[in-house]
Amino acid sequence: MANRVFSAGIKRITFIFAARSHWSSLASTSDQSFPHIYTLKNRISGLKSPTRSAIPALQNWLDQGNKLSHFELRRISRSLLKSKRHHHALEVLKWMENQKNFHLVPADHAMKLEMIIKMYGLLEAEEYFMSIPDSASKKAACLPLLRGYVRDRDTGKAESFMVKLYDLGLMLSPHPYNEMMKLYLATCEYSKVPLVIQQMKRNRVPCNVLSYNLWMNACSQGEGYGVAAVETIFRVMQNDENIEVGWSSLATLASVYIKAGQSDKAIQVLRYAEKKLSTCRRLGYFFLITLYASLKEKEGVLRLWEASKAVGGRISCANYISILTCMVKLGDIVQAKRIFREWESNCRKYDIRVSNVLLGAYVRNGLIQEAEALHIHTLERGGRPNYKTWEILIEGFVKNQKMDEAIIAMKRALALLKDCDWRPPQGLVLAIAEYLETQGNFDYANEYITEVHNFGLANLPLYKILLRMHISANKPPSHILKMMEQDKVEMDVETLSILNAFTG
Repeated sequence: MANRVFSAGIKRITFIFAARSHWSSLASTSDQSFPHIYTLKNRISGLKSPTRSAIPALQNWLDQGNKLSHFELRRISRSLLKSKRHHHALEVLKWMENQKNFHLVPADHAMKLEMIIKMYGLLEAEEYFMSIPDSASKKAACLPLLRGYVRDRDTGKAESFMVKLYDLGLMLSPHPYNEMMKLYLATCEYSKVPLVIQQMKRNRVPCNVLSYNLWMNACSQGEGYGVAAVETIFRVMQNDENIEVGWSSLATLASVYIKAGQSDKAIQVLRYAEKKLSTCRRLGYFFLITLYASLKEKEGVLRLWEASKAVGGRISCANYISILTCMVKLGDIVQAKRIFREWESNCRKYDIRVSNVLLGAYVRNGLIQEAEALHIHTLERGGRPNYKTWEILIEGFVKNQKMDEAIIAMKRALALLKDCDWRPPQGLVLAIAEYLETQGNFDYANEYITEVHNFGLANLPLYKILLRMHISANKPPSHILKMMEQDKVEMDVETLSILNAFTG
């Protein structure tokens, strides 16, 4: 009986998740009718498989009497790098390096080292750096290598490399010092940042805007400093005739005031920062919008949002996600809906991440009907649910005891696990298993927990549920014990007592 009710429920609500297909398939003859052979860039871009070499395309281009310039090859390599086609980008540079009529300039060496890091790692990049013959090229290539150490948070190697750069006479700009300050901030070694500033002064290397911003950040978090120390640094920056204080530095100062609970000072600084915003780029607007939102200053958020529309170019999905997140944080779902509709009316491609912000707001506020309606609407508009969409819906369904819907949403979510690193929260996974136990749905519970096990998500509470259900169904637990062994799940007293029931 329970199984029939469950099956009927599944059929009844399946329509909620039926997405319409809005993707048109290209005719198979299109590539034949318009072969991408008109430029060398198109020929190399057409090599989709990284295992296919770009060298024949380069050689054929020359054999056909076409000319090649250093500028064109560098442009192709940069384009490939931007598209994460690291193998082909590196091939182009290596080929150029081996030609008699081409010579790598410092920027080429920097780009090549960056690609080597991505393809082969830091050890090979270190070897390449040491093989670079001239100091100008070494100077250009040192930053990608140092950034590699910073990304790996390898303080020891980064500090040793800085000594080597000093010995080579390459510590002439603030950029390497800034990278070290980023590293110390990332590793919470705040006290080392002022030491970097002192080293810059000793070496007569001037601070740039980023140097001051990093210095202020460190002093706002390190022990023994605080707001007064940050204000002192800011005054030094203001008095530096080589520095123009912009919105980023003012935003840094405002952040310090916000963390210290000095809201009035923060708002005063943010109003001043608004005057420094560019009329050509939106980046600064959304930094300030986020800070206003953290202060619960909705008026400032909306004022800057409207001001950002005067900047040329399309407003990006990332910008819409930012403003929607702020409105949701401020508790204004009505305004968030208005902005969402504005995005929908202008979007060229439906980005599910934008609708997820509003979907999450509905679920957190207990508006499950609105959440379901929005989900159906996004499907009709061609939105493709991602793992976050399903997680939000599962949470909403579980909270509202719409467990049949939660089961279907979880099934869709698990289908995405092969292509992403996301994993569903254990609480939601367990809630569905508990529901299946109360419904006595042995077959689906067995299938569900086995699938969860296959993704490495099973734990002892899940296995206990399955063991209890096997007792009720008078089924042997051998495959459950095997899964528990594979997952290295240790049994507790309760589990052992359940197992004893099989032999009792």
